[in-house]
Amino acid sequence: MKLVMLGPPGAGKGTQARRLQDSRNLVQLSTGDMLRKAVAEATEYGIKAAAAMKAGELVSDEIVIATISERLDQPDLANGFILDGFPRNLEQAEALDAMLEAKGLVLDAVIDIAVVDDVLVDRVSGRYTCAKCGKGYHDTMEKPATDGVCDKCGSTEFKRRADDNAETVRNRLEVYHAETAPLQDYYRSKGKLKSVDGMADIDDVTRQIEEELDAA
Repeated sequence: MKLVMLGPPGAGKGTQARRLQDSRNLVQLSTGDMLRKAVAEATEYGIKAAAAMKAGELVSDEIVIATISERLDQPDLANGFILDGFPRNLEQAEALDAMLEAKGLVLDAVIDIAVVDDVLVDRVSGRYTCAKCGKGYHDTMEKPATDGVCDKCGSTEFKRRADDNAETVRNRLEVYHAETAPLQDYYRSKGKLKSVDGMADIDDVTRQIEEELDAA
């Protein structure tokens, strides 16, 4: 199964992608992680990405698509994948479709997690992660079982992203609505869009997604 996760920042795309990874034996693909890996391994496009980053420039869509293309050729993705964080705009979506078509692949579904902006601001401003293993938490919605101790690895060190504050989140949401939200119509027109209510609790969102995929 080949999926794309859509939704504004803080909608829970990463959380739901990790759950699908476990329940359906898929691989979650984050463009950021793929680029960092390509840079570390000094692949052809990793070298180009590193040069752009060093110059303080955005990594071009061409490099991102090529990096994804290289990753999709690896054998661990034989059962399918979940693209998390890509595409972000119509140009990237069209480039992704062309790349998949060239490989004889087709997206099975695009999961869109819908959440109200004000709720997203609260969600994102309260989130933090374990500094050691990266497990995510939230000040009110998902605390560690033991206060100050990571459930997964037992670390007592946590961190917050500098841009996880209300003002920055609202700015990111404006960008999302302008650039990424139009992808809903794009994928709806192709019969791929599956919208779920991201305002529900985490387990209910998971249930909605599984039901949509079973019906796809």
